[in-house]
Formats: sequence, C-alpha cells, structure tokens
Amino acid sequence: MSLKLGVPSKGRLMEKTFAWFDKRGITLSRTGSDREYAGRVDGIEGVSLVLLSAGEIPRELAAGRIHLGVTGTDLVHEKLPLWDQQLEEVAPLGFGQADLIIAVPACWADVDTLDDLDAAAAGFRARHGHRLRIATKYHRLVREFLTGAGVADYTLVDSQGATEGTVKNETAEAIADITSTGETLRANHLKILSDGLILRSQATLWRSRVAPMDAVEKSALDQLLQRLSQ
Repeated sequence: MSLKLGVPSKGRLMEKTFAWFDKRGITLSRTGSDREYAGRVDGIEGVSLVLLSAGEIPRELAAGRIHLGVTGTDLVHEKLPLWDQQLEEVAPLGFGQADLIIAVPACWADVDTLDDLDAAAAGFRARHGHRLRIATKYHRLVREFLTGAGVADYTLVDSQGATEGTVKNETAEAIADITSTGETLRANHLKILSDGLILRSQATLWRSRVAPMDAVEKSALDQLLQRLSQ
C-alpha cells in the first residue's frame, strides 16, 4: 500500500501545488492526457498522487480514503462541520488566499455593518412581504456567522457561480462569497460590510485523522512530513 496524497486536478491551484512540493524536492506530475486523472510522485518513496477536484478533497479526507490533501480552508470549514475532529492542518501553502465576506449594494448608504443589515432585512420584509435574499454557496458558514451576529429576516439562496451578478440580475439582494482583490465586487457595484468578514482562506495541506495506515504508510508519512518541515 502507499500513502495517498490528494491534490486539485486542474488549474492554477494544481500548478501552484505542484510548484510548492517541487521546491521541497518532491515532484508531482500528471501522467497520460490532460483528460486523465492520473499522476505520480517522484523524490520520495511510498506516496501516490490522487487527482481530485478541490471540493472533493475534504470529503475524501473525512472518509479516510486519502491520507493527505490540498484544498482551501473555506471548503474544509463549509463541508465538514466537525472538521477539527476529522482533519489536522499540516501547513498553509501561502497561495489561494481569499476572504469569505458579506457584501451589499454600494448604493445602500445606510448599511455598513451587520447591525445595519439586520435593520435593513427587517425593513425589507415589512415592505415586500418576504425575506431579504443572500446568494451564496457557503450555506453553513454564512448561517452560523449571521446567527452569531444576531441577523434575522433573511433567506439564503444557492449560487454556485457568478454570485456577484445575482444582485444585478435581481435574484438576490446581497451576497456572501469568496473574494481576493474585491475588483469583481466593485465592478458589480457591491461593498463589503465593515464587520462582514466570515473567514480568511488559503490553500492548505491537511492530514486525515481517520484514514487507516499500516506501518509502511506511517513510515512514508513521517518521511514526507520531515521533508516538508525542512
């Protein structure tokens, strides 16, 4: 058996993950065509590469089907309510930084804080007869954050892409989404609430606490962690 390392299967996240390991003397590479999800690990014995989507990696770690995985903090916290019991953070990788935030239309001059949003939501419901809609794909994190802040009279609507455009398209009144520079928010005439930061995220290497390991896999893990700490 071999230690299974899950990494994103495409895009800049895959390329930067490969580069991060390469700087530490471990070469990750795809094998076969770009359509094949196969790869290899050189520079250390007993480790195999598993190519997955970034969104699949938290689930595979929590199920114990892979031993290590690279994915965003936001995905781990959103998909795994008991993530700290199932996963251990090994190392932040220093790229893929983004903030999960609450944003509202820039023209809402009197809405700058969560308290303002709560008041606006109550007024919206009184005027329109339904709750203010917040578009997001981070339902659990957003609901926990808003509940903790005492915001009520809202409903979450699912958005798996182009979330910033939902306000302009009138399918939501506010959004909760990941942003790195804020440029897309500004282009869509949205502003971040001054206390609307839910979570800071970046690409991170995680270890599964539940994945079974034999002596060979444990030895490979110890060698890998030692190499990465140098």
